[in-house]
Amino acid sequence: MADQSTTEMKATLGLTGLTMNAMALIAPGAFLWLTFIAQAGEGATAPAMWIGILLALLLCLATAVCYAELAKLYPGTGSSYYFAEQSFLNHDKHWRYARLSKFIVGWASHLYYWIYPGVMVAVTGIFCGYVVGTLWPNAMSASNPGTLFMMVVAVVFTLGVAYIAHRGVTGSTAVNIAINVIQISALVVFAVMAIGYRMNHPPGSVAFQFDSVSGEAYTYEFATTQTTANGQTTDTIVRDANMVPQPKLDAAGQPVAYKISYPTTDDKGNFLTHPSAGSVIGIHNVGWMFVQATVAILILVGFESVTAMGGEAINAKRNVPIAVITSLLVQGAFCYLFEYFAANYFLNSGYTMQSATGSAAPIGDMMIVVGDALFGQGHGRTFMLIEAITVFLALIGTTLSCINTGARVTYAMGKDQEVPEHFGMLHEKNLSPHRAIWALAIISAVIGCISLLVVFGDGAAATLTDSAIAALPHGLWSSVWFATSQARLAALPNTLVMIVLASNFGTFLLYMLSCIICMVAYQGHPNYSMVKHMLIPVFGVLANLICMMFYIIGPFMGYGTKMEPFGALGIAAVWAIYGGIYFTKASKSMGRTTLVASRAGRA
Repeated sequence: MADQSTTEMKATLGLTGLTMNAMALIAPGAFLWLTFIAQAGEGATAPAMWIGILLALLLCLATAVCYAELAKLYPGTGSSYYFAEQSFLNHDKHWRYARLSKFIVGWASHLYYWIYPGVMVAVTGIFCGYVVGTLWPNAMSASNPGTLFMMVVAVVFTLGVAYIAHRGVTGSTAVNIAINVIQISALVVFAVMAIGYRMNHPPGSVAFQFDSVSGEAYTYEFATTQTTANGQTTDTIVRDANMVPQPKLDAAGQPVAYKISYPTTDDKGNFLTHPSAGSVIGIHNVGWMFVQATVAILILVGFESVTAMGGEAINAKRNVPIAVITSLLVQGAFCYLFEYFAANYFLNSGYTMQSATGSAAPIGDMMIVVGDALFGQGHGRTFMLIEAITVFLALIGTTLSCINTGARVTYAMGKDQEVPEHFGMLHEKNLSPHRAIWALAIISAVIGCISLLVVFGDGAAATLTDSAIAALPHGLWSSVWFATSQARLAALPNTLVMIVLASNFGTFLLYMLSCIICMVAYQGHPNYSMVKHMLIPVFGVLANLICMMFYIIGPFMGYGTKMEPFGALGIAAVWAIYGGIYFTKASKSMGRTTLVASRAGRA
């Protein structure tokens, strides 16, 4: 028999394994490459990208302390879902609300854990489209990959990662350890090169400018000609038969060298570059900071994933809390803040924030430029492809870790019959919650495909033109389902950003509830600390709540776009309503009461 409902998970994970599993989900190697475009696409708020990440990091640190403290009290499988039940059952006054609280927390966590893997497989599709477009530009556009191609990649990738998860947590941990070492090393190298490029190219010096069509960087100015389309006259770059931009020539017939500058905005007021290092880390606008934080939370979540593996930890009470804090400090406080500073500091007239907005992989473009500068023109693409391999490995690690975590929360709810009972079964040989894993894989593939429907919609369409869309390679994989005009793209919501924000809303909700649970768990406890069990959780609650409120407040204040946050709120509302209906019907069919009738045998 393949299923066992009574088999328990085996304790095999030490401190290193637990920390590496949490670090794999945070994955700076994957998210620097893939989330930069989503943050750049938040329009006028882009200058506050770095400070938004810092705000999100402070929010996560407060939440991480709460998770660590809860893991000390209640080591086990299920993370916040399990903590909610135990904290209320062990409370002298609130124990009757144990079942209701754990269901609310568990159901809310699925808004995050079930959508998040779909986001990851979607960005994997974008990533692969960019690489294919770079290698074969006549078959695929690197800046605007084909929708159908990206969807197929997302589905295949989902099934591959789900198979690794199905094999068990021991194999998953070995994969994550190797991936963490590789990705951190690779992205630190890029960050150092990006900072070096900026420092070695003062304003007025000869430098590279990137061309998104050919996917290469050049040290000369581009020749242009005027073209008219739909009654509008624009300057168009002159290209040869291979789409290589031709140089602008001086009076002597020699190419005009491209000289770099660092303009803050263009003539329309669109943000272009940071004039100084201080500008990179500046607040610029408090509202912008909060908008960027609502997106940036995506890159920092995952530290709590290790609390879902308490049943597989050798010394859960000691090692899980350490793994929670360590993973966030290493990946968030060091890797992200350093790497995002480098990427924003690199921006220049040859590659601006507007260039990043119109690209499927801004970090890949930057790697080509800095690679050409350091290794010689033409070698930047090779450098980018080598770095891309590490990013792909990081994508495997973060998706694997997320599926492992989400499946274990579903498994815990299945064991309690709060979701269909078959989710609470383990594979007889691998001892993995395989039914939950494969269900999550199917959900992830579907969500991934939905995310890829209109990747370049709304704000991301601002840098596209009708002529650029018409010039995309035509074919089943490269142009089917791609809008035929810039106006149509701009009128559609960016489905990737909308799904990202839906996942992030689930994250804010889960983290806020977890901070509340921590306060409940330690109320009247002998080890109660005012700082760790009241002040820090209260800060976490408020910070998460404010970020959630910005989904509504931000658009009305002119910060960011409207369609995506409102769409995300709609998804969250539907999930909440469905959860209430499901809980009511399931309780009635099983004869269970909403409030716990007795603590005997449950605490």
